[in-house]
Amino acid sequence: MAKRVFITGIGAISPIGHGTGPTWEAMIHGESGAGPITRFDSSEHRTHFACEVKDFDPTVYMDRKDAKRMDLFAQFAMASAVEAVEQASIDFDSVDPDRIGVVYGSGMGGMMIYEQSWQKLEKSGPSRISPLFIPMLIGDIIPGHISMRYNFKGPNYGVQSACATSSHALGLAMMHLRAGDADMMVTGGSEAPLTRLGAAGFNSARTLSTRNEDPLAASRPFDKGRDGFVMAEGAATFVLETEEHARARGATIFGELAGYGFTGDAHHLTAPAPDHEGAQRSMRIAMKNAGVEPSDVDYINAHGTSTELNDLNETIAIKKVFGDHARVASISSTKSMTGHMLGAAGAIELFACVMALREGVIPPTINYETPDPQCDLDYTPNTAVKREVKIAMSNTFGFGGHNASLIVKRVNN
Repeated sequence: MAKRVFITGIGAISPIGHGTGPTWEAMIHGESGAGPITRFDSSEHRTHFACEVKDFDPTVYMDRKDAKRMDLFAQFAMASAVEAVEQASIDFDSVDPDRIGVVYGSGMGGMMIYEQSWQKLEKSGPSRISPLFIPMLIGDIIPGHISMRYNFKGPNYGVQSACATSSHALGLAMMHLRAGDADMMVTGGSEAPLTRLGAAGFNSARTLSTRNEDPLAASRPFDKGRDGFVMAEGAATFVLETEEHARARGATIFGELAGYGFTGDAHHLTAPAPDHEGAQRSMRIAMKNAGVEPSDVDYINAHGTSTELNDLNETIAIKKVFGDHARVASISSTKSMTGHMLGAAGAIELFACVMALREGVIPPTINYETPDPQCDLDYTPNTAVKREVKIAMSNTFGFGGHNASLIVKRVNN
């Protein structure tokens, strides 16, 4: 029998809150994190808004010298990791650092330092490029930073799979614990893609909303008027432990990460496979891995990007996987509030699932005004709903055909 894996710490830095408490409060009250872009001059872009993390001060979480050695995406990751590790209440004198690992992901890495360094190269030449450019750029530097801060010497590496990145990181961390490679893993995802180049690329791909006149209402998953996703930044981090290790040290248990499913579409660079066939298999594999049936799942946090193809195809996939239960389960897309945090999306959305388990509240899909006849399930429109949740699923699907589904269960301590 596979080892059970428990969640004992969570941290979050999001466009709707610094920390898990403020982020959850904003979610259940249906607050949007969208607003005018301040990271750069967007006047020449088709989209002039995004979901930015507001008033972020990295020195609250780390010293100024360390912060200067990190791109913004790594600062977000460290800030959320600090909260998660503190929440886990680890007695560092009684744990074995060789048995604590870090698996962490970023879909795009150091976009800010990339743009800044390219501009410096063009203006002043190669001799002016910082020796820290590469360490600040690469996505896998996050597990390095976390391990160095806390002396975690177990499995340590980065993950990159577009929007499925942090779900893959969580699933891989779970696999290491089940395999006996570690007793504890720190895992999650972070992203800071709000640069001129990042926005221009997504605009050129026609994936971003251009509802410039009403940013707060721009992210509207499953609504007939959806016109693209809203770029977002932030991070979420989890501390995972084997049941034996968590119970032995008397840890607070937030839930059980019970199952995972990973598949590939082998179809298109950006578009999902017809009827989201890969997503169907991902969800089925996750449930089989967790030992649950479709009728056991109370809540599905959908990928729900607010793009025409994804929302339609995900709806079809859920219907095919869950059958009649698709109309019984609660579904929502918290991207309607946080925007699309890309490589960090799976982590922040698993956080929403864990909180739904603990609080008995389904966060809403806001900005749902005009039902799409082809997207006809219960997406928890506009207002949070009280409901007992024992088992929840989180879906993330990325460019390149990367699909990931995670299952979390409620644990009665």
